[in-house]
Amino acid sequence: MLSLPSTSSPISRKKYDVFLSFRGEDTRKNFTGHLYDALKSSGIVTFRDDPKLEAGEDIAPELSKAIQQSWCSVIIFSKTYAFSGWCLEELAEIVQQKNANGHKVFPIFYHVDPSDLRNQKEKVEAAFAKHEERYKEDKGKIQKWRNALTEVAKIKGWHLHNGNESEFIGDIVRKISAKLCETYRIVHDELVGISLPLKELYSKINIGEDDVRIIGICEMGGIGKTTLVRVVYTQMSPHFEGKSFLADIREVSNKCGLVSLQKQLLSQILPNECFNFFNVHEGNAIISRRLCSEKVLVVLDDIDNVQHLKCLVGRRDWFGLGSRIIVTTRDEHLLRSYGVDDVYNPKTLNPDNALRLFNLKAFHSDTVPKDDFIELSGHVVCYAGGLPLALEVLGSFLCDRDIVQWRSAIERLKEDSNKEILNTLRISFDGLEEKEKNIFLDIACFFSGEKRDFITKVLDGCEFFPDIGIDVLIKKSLIKVSDDNKRLQMHALLQEMGRKIVEEKCVDEPGKRCRLWKERDVHHVLIKNTVTEMIESMIIDNQRESSKMLNLSANVFSKMKKLRLLRVLCLSNCNDLKYLSNELRFLDWTGYPLKSLPSSFQPDNLVILLLPYSRIEQLWKGNRPLYKLKIISLKGSQNLIKTPDFTTAPYLEVLIMQDCTRLVDVHPSLGVLKRLKLLNLRDCRSLRRLPTKIEMESLETLILSGCSNLARFPEIDGKMEHLKTLDLSGCYKVEYLPENLHQAKLKRNLLSLFKVSQTGRMNFIAPMLPSLSSLRSLTKLKLRGCNLGEGDIPSAISCVSSLAFLDLSVNNFNRIPASLTGLSKLEELSLSRCGLRNMGEGDIPSDISGLSSLRILDLHGNNFTSIGASLARLSNLQRLGVCNCSELESLPVLLARKTSDWKHNRSYFIAINSYRLVENMSAITLLKTHIKVH
Repeated sequence: MLSLPSTSSPISRKKYDVFLSFRGEDTRKNFTGHLYDALKSSGIVTFRDDPKLEAGEDIAPELSKAIQQSWCSVIIFSKTYAFSGWCLEELAEIVQQKNANGHKVFPIFYHVDPSDLRNQKEKVEAAFAKHEERYKEDKGKIQKWRNALTEVAKIKGWHLHNGNESEFIGDIVRKISAKLCETYRIVHDELVGISLPLKELYSKINIGEDDVRIIGICEMGGIGKTTLVRVVYTQMSPHFEGKSFLADIREVSNKCGLVSLQKQLLSQILPNECFNFFNVHEGNAIISRRLCSEKVLVVLDDIDNVQHLKCLVGRRDWFGLGSRIIVTTRDEHLLRSYGVDDVYNPKTLNPDNALRLFNLKAFHSDTVPKDDFIELSGHVVCYAGGLPLALEVLGSFLCDRDIVQWRSAIERLKEDSNKEILNTLRISFDGLEEKEKNIFLDIACFFSGEKRDFITKVLDGCEFFPDIGIDVLIKKSLIKVSDDNKRLQMHALLQEMGRKIVEEKCVDEPGKRCRLWKERDVHHVLIKNTVTEMIESMIIDNQRESSKMLNLSANVFSKMKKLRLLRVLCLSNCNDLKYLSNELRFLDWTGYPLKSLPSSFQPDNLVILLLPYSRIEQLWKGNRPLYKLKIISLKGSQNLIKTPDFTTAPYLEVLIMQDCTRLVDVHPSLGVLKRLKLLNLRDCRSLRRLPTKIEMESLETLILSGCSNLARFPEIDGKMEHLKTLDLSGCYKVEYLPENLHQAKLKRNLLSLFKVSQTGRMNFIAPMLPSLSSLRSLTKLKLRGCNLGEGDIPSAISCVSSLAFLDLSVNNFNRIPASLTGLSKLEELSLSRCGLRNMGEGDIPSDISGLSSLRILDLHGNNFTSIGASLARLSNLQRLGVCNCSELESLPVLLARKTSDWKHNRSYFIAINSYRLVENMSAITLLKTHIKVH
């Protein structure tokens, strides 16, 4: 998660960055000299030995110490390197440090072949012949040198052979410089959790490449962007010819203008010169002319306008090769539109690092000194949500205060947030357009954590243009999208900031605010009748007394003429309701207490209507304009007897009337809802009729399970190309399905068309099975409880070539149907509670290996006494379930052995309540075969 104060133990900085190992007479005055100068000019501290030290064959103590005090060694293998005992002894010392202490080694093969060094041939062989002659009595030394040379020669390095030495040296310096940047210790005051962000950011900066690169760092305020970039700037500065850190650009630009920032940029990079210009155009020209040949590091901290980039960065050719420009902002769109090379998004601190940072500020230690403070520290850390700014501010505020003051401060936080934190966060909000502000406040007060599609529908009905507005909020780091890309989420402190903005509109009287969500404020408004026309959105709840009925007056909403969002989440009672605002876009009232909505209510603007578990009998009398309506849910409204006329609801996408047990029929206009995607009539037990024809060309899910009195499925007029799930579970009286249902053209990404779970014998299921062979895109098929027998599964089922899941549970099979073995892509097969009795060697299909992809086989609740060894031919089987197989006495030896080598060590055999099997298998056998039996 993102950072601020510090990682574990920082790496101690070595005295030298690089130790140069070379043969002096070969390269000291040419290649090595040039390399040393290049390293030094790039700010890399390099040790090069004094020629006077090269005396004898044992390396001087100064050199041994220098190797130990260096982060890495660069070894220049030249033509006569191996002839020097001094060099080889030095090499052996380097290898010893490499293996013992992680010392880094970078070989350079200077006009020599690496294979000659590895294999010790040609001149290397001749060199060692001389060494062996000289050290006849010290064969161990020679072998040590040989081993060191072979080991280093195997390391990938740089090989120069007839190339350009200057370019070759430049590449070496860049690569070493990039590696060094990743190792520098954090010199700032204990920066918690910063190691991973630094590593990730350096991978994007890629200092070793010889190009001009612009990198953005973008996230919400207070997350530590500036802290992170200051560390990077400090560590990387020595590797550039010029550097500039422009802090607080947003604020400085507003106060002093862009010209002052251009002058600051030039003065920091070229400190000995004076720049005198008065407009940004002159500044642009001077920056591009003076810096185009300079390798510079520029940090632009906290920009919020594209002009900042245009006037301070301009184009990449304004700067010399190797330059890096790092930009921090809260607006990702600004970066993307400008065309930065990459964007890094820091994360909040994980709970452990958050607690460490808080403790450092509150107790000057990364551990809590007293038990009394442990729980309270946890409350503060939870409140901060991993935001470093909040942790630092609150930790510093609570430092040196006693336990009573801590408790008081934490209670105050619940009512009145810390201004320093919220003011920092508010900067992003203040830069929004009015409609974007409304979107942010609606999400903060009502919709955080809801599905993006759902929120978009509501806010689109409010004419806030959410498709672009939500994207703006995401790019400005004010909201986030969940990992599954379905929900919109908001950091708790950003949500609190948004709610505080609403409350500040009128601190003393909640009735004068546009949005009400706090239970206390809503009750104040309703009980004291301080309602005003200002109220646009309201949540009514009674969590403090959740079992108590909330009584609402008939005129409770009469003054709320602008009300567009209303949620009633508690038990409520109302003898009558005179008025609901015609501005309502979203009405969610759990347990709505009346038989219908107010007769005066005109739902022209209504987008989403949720009345679950209501007492509604019919929504309204007559025909109402429903042209914006997209979702209706009347789930559990057991008094519902009549549906509305849907003729004026052409954009309806979701209709849920699950558990409307008194509903007998639906309005015929239901059948022509061409945009309807989901129709759920589950457990509408009184439902007898559906429209005779349906033209639902967008329908994806049709759920009719539990409609036990439904006798006929409608004719399909046209094609239902998007249908994925059809659930007819418990539709006992349906005797006919239309021919064109299973002949419908199907999309290639079909997940599931058929899902039938029934307990009684059905006449139409078995005859329909051959027609399923045309559903080549079908991946999931449920025929549970259809009273099917072995002969009912046709061999043509193998034509359903994409089938991966097949549920045939609660049917009537004596053995595994042989017709299934052609399903080569089947991964999961359930034959539970099918009355299987024959699973012996002759009963398992001979070509069972055709189920080559089968991973899960569920046989629980059957009556067989043994399993044939041929089942072991299921080569990919990972899970075999035989729970509640009370007659099962033994497993075949081959199958028992197979359990020990099922894939990935995650496979298992589970036999809960299979008592006879347990009795007949010893504990030792179970342990040996990794079988789980309970």
